Order: sequence, then C-alpha cells, then structure tokens
Amino acid sequence: MAFHWKQEELKFNTALRRLQHGVGETRLLREALQQGTEAGQVSLHGLIKTPANGTGPTEALTARLQETVGELEATQALVLKRIQIWKRQQQLAGNGAPFEESLTALQERCESLVDIYSQLQQEVGAAGGELEPKTRASLISRLDEVLRTLVTSSFLVEKQPPQVLKTQTKFQAGVRFLLGLRFLGASAKPPLVRADMVTEKQARELSLPQGSGAGAESTGEIINNTVPLENSIPGNCCSALFKNLLLKKIKRCERKGTESVTEEKCAVLFSTSLVLGPNKLPVQLQALSLPLVVIVHGNQDNNAKATILWDNAFSEMDRIPFVVAERVPWEKMCETLNLKFMAEVGTNRGLLPEHFLFLAQKIFNDNSLSMEAFQHRSVSWSQFNKEILLGRGFTFWQWFDGVLDLTKRCLRSYWSDRLIIGFISKQYVTSLLLNEPDGTFLLRFSDSEIGGITIAHVIRGQDGSPQIENIQPFSTKDLSIRSLGDRIRDLAQLRNLYPKKPKDEAFRSHYKPEQMGKDGRGYVPATIKMTVERDQPLPTPEPQMPAMVPSYDLGMAQDPSISMQLGPDMVSSVYPPHSHSIPSYQSLPPEESVSVLPAFQEPHLQMTPNLSQMSLPYDQPHPQGLLQCQPQEHAVSSPESLLCTDVTMAEDSCLNPPVGFPQSTWVGENMFPPLLPPTEQDLTKLLLEGQGEAGGGSLGAQPLLQPSPYGQSGISMSHLDLRANPSW
Repeated sequence: MAFHWKQEELKFNTALRRLQHGVGETRLLREALQQGTEAGQVSLHGLIKTPANGTGPTEALTARLQETVGELEATQALVLKRIQIWKRQQQLAGNGAPFEESLTALQERCESLVDIYSQLQQEVGAAGGELEPKTRASLISRLDEVLRTLVTSSFLVEKQPPQVLKTQTKFQAGVRFLLGLRFLGASAKPPLVRADMVTEKQARELSLPQGSGAGAESTGEIINNTVPLENSIPGNCCSALFKNLLLKKIKRCERKGTESVTEEKCAVLFSTSLVLGPNKLPVQLQALSLPLVVIVHGNQDNNAKATILWDNAFSEMDRIPFVVAERVPWEKMCETLNLKFMAEVGTNRGLLPEHFLFLAQKIFNDNSLSMEAFQHRSVSWSQFNKEILLGRGFTFWQWFDGVLDLTKRCLRSYWSDRLIIGFISKQYVTSLLLNEPDGTFLLRFSDSEIGGITIAHVIRGQDGSPQIENIQPFSTKDLSIRSLGDRIRDLAQLRNLYPKKPKDEAFRSHYKPEQMGKDGRGYVPATIKMTVERDQPLPTPEPQMPAMVPSYDLGMAQDPSISMQLGPDMVSSVYPPHSHSIPSYQSLPPEESVSVLPAFQEPHLQMTPNLSQMSLPYDQPHPQGLLQCQPQEHAVSSPESLLCTDVTMAEDSCLNPPVGFPQSTWVGENMFPPLLPPTEQDLTKLLLEGQGEAGGGSLGAQPLLQPSPYGQSGISMSHLDLRANPSW
C-alpha cells in the first residue's frame, strides 16, 4: 500500500508542476500580445510551439488557457479521488482497519489548487480584450465550477459521531473545512454549522446533482446542534467541534419487509453557507456522516453493531446512500472478522486458517473439513445476523460478538500468548486429544453459549478408555471472580496444554501471586478455589419425610410378624366413639400401598430385631423406654404407610400399647446413633412422649388393640394430638 501512495503522490506532484508551468507560459503569452514588442514575440516563439495551421498569437493564447484549465480539472480529479479514499479509510477504521487521520496533506493539495485557480482567473480577466466574449465566459464558468467542486468537497466530517447512537446520550462530532484559511480569513462573523438527523431516503436525495439539504426535515431532535466554523491559527485549520450533542428523540421511518429497527440507517447532516471570492460566489457546504443506527435500549446494541459492521465492510466509495451488497464472498467476510477481532480485542494476533474453517462450518452449517469447500462461497446478510444457528437460540454475529466481548474483557493476554485455540468444534477437539496422555487440555470458545470459554481435557473412564471432558463454560462474570489462569492452577487433573506444554510453564505469568501471612490489617488472607463437581464424592441423600404420609419403621423389617398398617375397618375398635374424636385416615390396598421404608433402610438407621428385656412395670417411668410391646398373632410381612389428614384428639385420650412385641419389651433411644437426621422412629418417640405427658396416666392402663377383621394388627393413633405436642 505504501508503494501505491508514493506512486499517487508522485503523479499529483507532476501534474501540479505542469499546471504551474502552464500558468507561467500563459502569462508570458498574454504579456507579449499586449506589449507587441519584437523581443516579446521572439521569446514567445521560443517558448510556445506555433500551431501548424498558421494561427496567430491570439489563438495560441486561447488554446493555452483552455489547455491549462483542462489540466486543472484533471488535477482536481486526483484530489477528489484522494478525498474519497480518505473517507473510505475512515469508514473501514470503524471495523478496525488502520487509518491515517491527518488531513494536512489533503489540505495542502487543496490549497495549491486554489492558488492555481486564482492565477488562472487573473489571466482570464487580464486577457479579456484578447479573448472572444464567448470563450472568455466559457473559461470563467469552468473555473468557477472547479472552485465550487473543490470547496464543497473539502468540507469533511473529521470526527464521526458514534455509529451506534443511543437516544438521550451525549456525543461529539466535528467537521473541518480544508480551504477555510484561504477563504474565511479574519472574518468578523464566522458562519454557523448546523447538525441535523436525516433518514436514508433524505440522504439519497442529497446525493442527487440538484439535491440540497436546505429545508430538509430532521428525523430526530438534536440538542446543541449549532457551532461556529472558526480558523485555528496554531492548528493551521478551520473546523467546528460539537462537544455536547444529544439526540433527544428519533422518528422512525417506514421499513421494508422484515427489516428491524436495528437495520434502519440514518446519518447526521452538517451544513453551512458561504460566499466566496471577488465574484461573491454563494456556496452551500454539506457533509454527511457515516451511516449510523439509532437505538433506544442497550439490548439493541448487538444487532445494531452487526448492521454497521456489514455496511462499513462492504459498501462502495461512490455508492448511493446507503446501498450495500446483500451477499459477499466468504473470503471478504473472513478479512472483516479478522480486522474486527484484532481491533476489538486489542491484539496483533489475528485469526488463523483453522479458525476460519470452524467459522465457515458454523455459519454455513456445513461440516466439510476442507478450506477449499468454502473458498468460492458467498455469505448473505441473513446468514450473518438474521437466521438462528441450527440448534441454538442466537445468530452467528451474536455468538461472535459474545466471543469478542469475553476476550476483550478477560482473555486478551491469553489470546496474545497463543494459549487459546478458541475457534474449534467439539468433534475436532476429540480428534486432537483422544490419543494424548491424561491431563492434556486445551481452551476453546463455547459454541452453545454466548460469551463462554471452556476447558476440554483427557480423562480415563472406568474401563481405562480415554474420554474427553468439557468443563462448564466460564463467562465474563465467572472470570472476574477468579481468573482463567488461577482456575487452571486449581485443577490438579490438568497437566499439559495441548500438545505437550506443562501448564505451569504456559500459565505461570497469568497466575495471581498468593499472599502469605497476614495482611496490613492483621487478617489471614482467604481465597476462592475452583473444583470440578465430578471429582467430589456425591453426598449421601438425607431421608425426608413424605408430606402427610407417616410411616413408622421400628427396625423390625426382618420379622414377618410385625404389621404397621391401619385399616379403615379397625377404626371402631381402636377409636371408641365415646372416648375421642376420630381422625380421618385412609389406608391403601396392599397392592397400592406406598412404602417409604426403603428410603430409611440404611445400615446405620436399622434397629436390631432382638431387643433387650426390661423388667420395669408399665406404670413406672422408664429412662429409656419408648413403646411397650405385646405379641400379636396376625401380622403382615412388611410395614405399610398411612395417609392422614388433620388429627383431632380429646384431652383425656391416652396411649394404647402397640401390638407386635413381647410384653415388657421396650424400644430404647440408645438404639439410634447420635447426631443423625431424625428418623421416623424419632418422630414416633416424640409423639408418644408428648401424648404420655398430656394424658397423665400410666402406659399400661390402656386397653389392648383388638385384631381387625383383616387379620392385621395396627398401632393405636388415639394418643396423637399434634397441636398439643410442642416437640412436633
């Protein structure tokens, strides 16, 4: 590129010298004609070739003036092209391309052409008597057009407004008039520059030959939108800087088809009026900013950036505002993504061909493994940021922008050190790591989440075969709590960064130094460390009581003579109508009964079936006794659960001794290990103790439970008053 710029500069300098030489010849010829001296004529014949048709000096002067004006127009075209290139480079800089912002060289070129214009205008005026009126008028018209074009083209937006512009947010912009020092001078009252928001349609109308921004209706209300255009002698420039612009509101225009608000492009129009030269030539100066997208909420930012990225990358220099291609070659898209990535992250490490292969597979939904398969393909705007990726909930750009943000915020140094492969699929990771030793790992961007990075590493399965494990992706928030390097240090199972670099050697510079000893305030430092859940033993599930389904496990599951189910037909014998209010219980048929016993049959929760015999009488309190037991003839082999509703008991209700144990046999508290979660036996104990206190009578004073018609035994529930027992 430097060679082309030098070549272009050489071409302009040559054209400028030809112009200066042509102006000198024109002056000599005019002076010779006016003086009519022999010496002047001889001198002119030595300088100027006499036309072959024998025309005189007057015709020679006319031809020379026309030739020089033509050269001025051609040289002006070189300057205008260079201005267009500067504008295009400014637009590409929005995507991260390098850009030489200085306008000094362009200003010098414009000023040199204005000097040539002034000299030619003087020659045409001085040779008025020697030229035909029609020829003279034509030359003046051509010179005025050169000046008008040069002046209007030298009014530029030097500082562009943000291309994603949020309402109610202050922003800055600035314009520069390259010929201000030549034409404004020490003007008493500098002209005012005005900033207005215009739609794409209005911008298109302005680009027409007769288009004018005067009277154009603004599509949005901008506050603080007028600034004087002033010369700065120390800076050798003429400019207007808008420091406190604010877009108060925006009028949305009609959109076409499925176009969203984040695809609607606007621009800021900067305009002012001048009167130039001795001829009082009125000139309307207008400069249109780069296209921008107006948003009203931060969640529109991502899609708005996609619109701007596409427009900046693929628009043409002389386009109609703001027309841009709908499809572009994939190679150009790769260049754009690479520029954007390097600029946004702030690194000189760009994307590699392997990365572009993964990106192509993702955007085209094509698992081809050859770069040649995508070399001649084109990508559409729809594929870039309208179509949802297969099996995902986001577009290609939304995913890529999430990677940009994550890398910029948390991973710049890791990427610059080439520690992150990043853009690689799970399938390719498997092919890379499957034959590597245990503990080999690599870092890749998650392709199922926006803005996440994950660690893929080799582990051995129970059968000894290698397996690839992907740790849950880390987000920006995660890495702000503990850095990626420290997380890698925390995991002992990670040993070598792929292919064979020890992790401490690779990531040592990214480890946070550990503080030793107390800090300045006398505190011992604490830190957060990461573990992988798979590496931790699974906690033993704690037994939980089913809601309103009491089941009483007395540790006698091995004794088939024990029954724990209460049938509805037993209610009359267990709850005499005259003694208490009967609670509403419902039993399930044996085939539908829900047994919760297995949940509690852990070895440390089981009671031994052979209980010690105690000799204390029923009416005497026993320090360890819970339940008095009596043999029961009919029993079932397994306890069943009970479904219960609210229980209402009389205050004088008392405890019936349960059936199913030999008389004078007690279930003691010491059968349960200490510090364990309460089992159903504990809950039963608490219920019985509480009711015993409420009843006030001896445990042996209650009648025994009579066998039910079903041949099953049950436990009397008349002693349960849940409301009166504070231990429940």
